[in-house]
Amino acid sequence: MTENGVLIGMADAPQALRLDRANRHGLVAGATGTGKTVTLQVLAQGFSDAGVPVFAADVKGDLSGIAQPGQPNDKMLARAQGMGLTIQPAGAPVVLWDLFGEQGHPIRATVSEMGPLLLARMLELNEVQEGVLNVVFRAADEEGLLLLDFKDLQAALTYASENAKELGARYGNLAPATVATIQRKLLVLEGQGADAFFGEPALELSDLMRTDGSGRGYVSLLAADRLISSPRLYATFLLWLMSELFEELPEVGDLDKPKLVFFFDEAHLLFRDVPDALLQKVEQVVRLIRSKGVGVYFVTQNPADVPETVLGQLGNRVQHALRAYTPLEQKGLRAAAQSFRPNPAFDTADAIQALGVGEALVSVLDERGAPTVVQKTLVRPPASRLGPLTAQERSALMARSPVRGLYDEVRDRESAYEILRNRAEARLAEEEEPEPVAAPRRRAEPAPAPKPRARAPARQRQGMAEAFAKSMLRSAGNTIGREVIRGLFGTPVRRRRRRY
Repeated sequence: MTENGVLIGMADAPQALRLDRANRHGLVAGATGTGKTVTLQVLAQGFSDAGVPVFAADVKGDLSGIAQPGQPNDKMLARAQGMGLTIQPAGAPVVLWDLFGEQGHPIRATVSEMGPLLLARMLELNEVQEGVLNVVFRAADEEGLLLLDFKDLQAALTYASENAKELGARYGNLAPATVATIQRKLLVLEGQGADAFFGEPALELSDLMRTDGSGRGYVSLLAADRLISSPRLYATFLLWLMSELFEELPEVGDLDKPKLVFFFDEAHLLFRDVPDALLQKVEQVVRLIRSKGVGVYFVTQNPADVPETVLGQLGNRVQHALRAYTPLEQKGLRAAAQSFRPNPAFDTADAIQALGVGEALVSVLDERGAPTVVQKTLVRPPASRLGPLTAQERSALMARSPVRGLYDEVRDRESAYEILRNRAEARLAEEEEPEPVAAPRRRAEPAPAPKPRARAPARQRQGMAEAFAKSMLRSAGNTIGREVIRGLFGTPVRRRRRRY
């Protein structure tokens, strides 16, 4: 820490990221093995020491060492001495999270919170399939059916398939074959373990924005070494989290320091094959979320991985070495060099290629919000450990976690699956109820021969889905007030009041 902000390293003068400009977002880029993870660790701990909560994904598993004091070796001590610094070993307060609940507290979201747009992205749906998914969400919203977990979504898709004609009359063509395709893709996602992510209790954003007793911000680390093998799930989850922050947090403008700093590691996964409509919304969120007091920092190998419309909003930059062997890589190198405010003392493009491990080109925003002249910088050694936690250390950290017991047990309340099942059972019981026996007539008036009672064809009998569809149509005029209000990404705008 410095008086002005988070110390990144030393050039001719200390290079520090100002806290009052940290919500203007940033970029940490560089080839594999050039020191990006160490830079991320230095920044995360610096923000934590300043009282700013941090969220970051631990993609390789080695960022978790931030929770333990470091053990500086001779090389680190020599570097610190050359910078005029003294290393004071210290760990940061850390909360461990894991979508699969194996290496940290489970993180869950409901299907409704994810919304059709992000879910379509996760399932890799085309435009037609995404339209069908929107119909399913709309019908469930109008009927007041909660979509919380995977079985709720599967029940809603079954309803859509069996009642394609009725729903098609209201919303347009709804092909059962398209629904079947979505169901198959849902099974693939379930096989990857995504079903553990959907459900309750859902994550409360306030639990990512905690400080400890000494005023340091908690570093929330998401175990992503397994998650990264499902890149669509990883990228969509982080995008959902960013959209939740955008939708829920109040406008605060520029603060003395951010309310939260969000590190998006392996950022290229977010923008790979992204539809134009979704990209526009990502750009809008990145542009506007700074007014909510949130700083977003993309971590990637090459700045070219980030679209120019987003890259232009990242004012604080740390560029590690890039290698340029192919024409495409050379083009990316020139683009990276041109994004900096030039330093007359050196050629930026040449400097990027010549950087060693732990060195970077740094440009941050000054007090006026303008980028500083790029500087060759030695990144300072971290105060915390370089390397992962042991299993014993992880268990001890979980045992004293401030959110212990809040998310560890699944809650399964009545939602779409249970409601539709109950309706089907009630309908079945009604159909099986015996006919009342008529009173016998007097002998003087013999009863006419009873006409044979025709049984309704099987295709006319109401099943679970048909009963639901007719109920929905009867109540359509009265359900407008019960529809879910959805935000920019199609996620519901939550109505419960929270403190941030």
